[in-house]
Amino acid sequence: MPHLVVCSLSHLVPTAKLHEAREMVTLLSSENDVQRPPGIRPDRHLFLDMNDISIKVDGLHAPEEHHIARLIDFAQEWDRSAPLLIHCWMGISRSTAAAYIIASALNPEADEMELALELRQRSPSATPNARMIMLADRTLERKGRMVAAVDHIGRGAEAFEGMPFIMPLEL
Repeated sequence: MPHLVVCSLSHLVPTAKLHEAREMVTLLSSENDVQRPPGIRPDRHLFLDMNDISIKVDGLHAPEEHHIARLIDFAQEWDRSAPLLIHCWMGISRSTAAAYIIASALNPEADEMELALELRQRSPSATPNARMIMLADRTLERKGRMVAAVDHIGRGAEAFEGMPFIMPLEL
């Protein structure tokens, strides 16, 4: 069954190898140099240049509508023959938001609260980026349900970095 794998930058290479990922989403500022792990196809590596911020700050790149559109388009083109690997710097905010967004986009009938609760169960430290969730909620026409579900699960447990986890696409 196809699934998403979420991790931090420090766990990227071993996680990609363990799960035999061939496609990847990177959510980092372009100031970060990311070496694509062996096995990741260059044409199936989406790099979204953004900082982990929820409000616009001069000099930083806030998540924008075009980032969310590219993320959703990339996920819809995923052939699902191997897991889709998603990572950010710490594996807590941008990557968990992206996993929730992709799971929502690929399952338009899925209950937003069930997906958010599954995310919390899979990653106690998950604290999805609020701006990404708000933009995706609007893009996917979820009428505030994604925002409400992520607000409901609240801030994740304090952690230096999130542990790699699997997010299923079907509950």
